Amino acid sequence: MTNLLILQTLNGLQFGILLFLVAAGLTLVFGVMDVINLAHGAQYMLGAYLAAAFTALTGSFALGLLAALPVALAFGLLTERLVIRRLYDRSHLDQVLVTFGLMLMIGEGVRMIWGSAPISVNLPQVLSGSVPVYGNLRYPVYRLVILAAGLGAAGLLGWMIHRTRLGMLLRAGASNRDMVSALGTDINRLFLLVFGFGAMLAGFAGAMMLPLVSAEPQMGDTVLILTFVVIVIGGIGSIRGAFVAALLVGLVDTLGRSFGPVLLRTVMEPDAASQMGRVLAPMLIYILMALILAIRPAGLFPVRQ
Repeated sequence: MTNLLILQTLNGLQFGILLFLVAAGLTLVFGVMDVINLAHGAQYMLGAYLAAAFTALTGSFALGLLAALPVALAFGLLTERLVIRRLYDRSHLDQVLVTFGLMLMIGEGVRMIWGSAPISVNLPQVLSGSVPVYGNLRYPVYRLVILAAGLGAAGLLGWMIHRTRLGMLLRAGASNRDMVSALGTDINRLFLLVFGFGAMLAGFAGAMMLPLVSAEPQMGDTVLILTFVVIVIGGIGSIRGAFVAALLVGLVDTLGRSFGPVLLRTVMEPDAASQMGRVLAPMLIYILMALILAIRPAGLFPVRQ
């Protein structure tokens, strides 16, 4: 039981780190630009497909991942310039409708180029093994690489937000973008950078997940829902909140699916406990969100206005 707990805790942390990479870009777009972007999950999906395509082209997953990032960034910049920029002064309903249509267009574009069949990528040989973590328990090297890469990205993003001039402008723009613009900052360029960087982070998460799951046109839908849960729990516009909430969601979802039926067996028959556990497990993160919002309606770490 101890080995299973450690294993599932590591899996939950790894899942949470990936959620944070997606949520960080979306919470910046929502918090700074005040734009609801339902196409963010499609950018996660596109990152996976780009990494698969470049991996097949170069024969190296590392090169494929590195090549996918600038393309994901360029796609985000182009999307902001052609579509999102026209939505800044529109209502949230207009933003939802347009970005939902954009999500459908990206999905159909992926099907036209790569087809509907799942695309898999094999792990590099150097990352395909496992390492001991506790007693005789071993953990896959690549999942540890995802943890390290996600933590590194989180640290770099935190440094940029709190220690650089660009981060200062982002925080100021989240509080009062009209004042930032009046003081001489090109707000359109700032928004362009924010949206492009958010798209690249989502693409990076999709590319990192590729060796573990197959790339398919619907892979961004579930991630998008979980990402919005993370943002609501953490506080809209808060990078620290997105990080903490992503880890919470990852742990609750993973541990709940693994240990929910086990705990229910202490008060129910085994068959009924297994069935009830399968029903309740997908609901746990939403129950968590409801409990947190009942105590802190603005989220765990709301941005100061």
